[in-house]
Amino acid sequence: MTHANLINNYVNPNSVYIEDDFRHHFQIRHHIFECLLHHVCQVNPYFQQRLDKVSRHGFSPHKKVTVALRMMAYGSSADSIDETYGMFKSTCLDTFSEFCNTIVQLYKEEYLREPNEEDMDRLICKAEDHGFLGMIGSLN
Repeated sequence: MTHANLINNYVNPNSVYIEDDFRHHFQIRHHIFECLLHHVCQVNPYFQQRLDKVSRHGFSPHKKVTVALRMMAYGSSADSIDETYGMFKSTCLDTFSEFCNTIVQLYKEEYLREPNEEDMDRLICKAEDHGFLGMIGSLN
C-alpha cells in the first residue's frame, strides 16, 4: 500500500503533487530521482523487486531508493522510517548501506575523485570570491 501511495502521489503523470512538491519532499528533482533509480537497479540486484520467502512481493525499487534518500536528506532514523514506510529498522539500514555503496560504485570516477589542477583553480577562485582567502591551502 505504501508503494501505491508513493507512485500515485509523486511518480504517475497525473500525480497528486507537482514537481516542486517532489523536490521539497526528496531534496532532488524528479528526473534525477528516476535516473538514480534506473542506475541503481541496473547495477545492484538488491534494488530489484523480488518475491520473499512466502512468495509475496518485497519492497519496490522506488520504496528502497525513497527510504535511502529520506535518511540522507533529513537524517531520518531507521525507526522513523519504519513507522512511515513500514520497513523494519534492519532493512532500512541495509537499504541505506546498499544505496550508498552503489552510488559510490556508480559515480566515483566522475564525482568522487581527487581534484585536478583545473578543479583546484576553480575552487580557489570561487572561495576567494566568497571571502575565503587561502582556504584550499589550509586543508590537510
